[in-house]
Amino acid sequence: MRRVAIVTSTRMNTDPELSGRATRRRRPLRARLRRANPAAGLASLVWLLIVVVPVYVMVNASLMPQGEALGGKLLEPAAHATFANYQLVLRSGFFHLLLNNVIVTVATIAIVLVLCVPLAFAVVRARGARALLVFRVFLLGLAIPAPVIIVPLYVMVSKFGLYDSLWAIILPTAAFAMPVTLLVLVGTMRDISEELYESMAIEGASPARMLVSLVIPLSKGGISTVSVFAGLAAWNGLIFPLILTQSPQNQVLTTGLWNLSSEYGVDVPATLAALTLSAIPMLVLYLAARRALISGVMGVGGK
Repeated sequence: MRRVAIVTSTRMNTDPELSGRATRRRRPLRARLRRANPAAGLASLVWLLIVVVPVYVMVNASLMPQGEALGGKLLEPAAHATFANYQLVLRSGFFHLLLNNVIVTVATIAIVLVLCVPLAFAVVRARGARALLVFRVFLLGLAIPAPVIIVPLYVMVSKFGLYDSLWAIILPTAAFAMPVTLLVLVGTMRDISEELYESMAIEGASPARMLVSLVIPLSKGGISTVSVFAGLAAWNGLIFPLILTQSPQNQVLTTGLWNLSSEYGVDVPATLAALTLSAIPMLVLYLAARRALISGVMGVGGK
């Protein structure tokens, strides 16, 4: 037995393959210990609490009766949980507001992508003074806040006969989402290897074919990122629906929640129930596009 043990230990010391396996087994634990960052973990925990606690309060208070919610103990689980607040919201025309919100969001995302994807491709491939000038003009939109131009925008919408329609919300929202969208897409498309463009050019591919067959598939991460950004801007927008629409049939969720709060005064549970229901579609959209969204933030291909 001693001879076997001695031979085995000697073999492990002399055999580079076996010693390499033993080293690889020890490395992960040491690497994890070296990479441990308690400060970052504590900061992540604090940030998680900052995000989760308000969501918990919103959902918990939406299940409370009016008297219990006004008691101020919103962190405690609802003692008399009820879905009456959700029933009240659903009976007050929530589905109509939700449909209008979906139409505005989908139309905004479609307009932004149809215009910005070819424009970003042209900026990246042209590399001329005119393309750079167009890119800089679009970026000027980042410095213009919506409240500053709401009065001339109201006049323009009225002159074109679009006042009190969903187009009065869609077009300005898409216009204000385009500068950031163009900035992200240009950065994403610039990361595509030049050799890929050259290989397709050698094969005789036209710019349109390059855009469809090469650029769009490799830019899915960036496209998903700007789609979520434009969708959130359209879904949560308040100033354009509030100023540029008037009739109840053209209201969206934000203005509907505004009126719900005014109609029911201090009915906190009903308002929070409406907020909870309105947040579900965006949560589903994020869960569906989270992988592409993360890869778009990290770069093409997740590098």
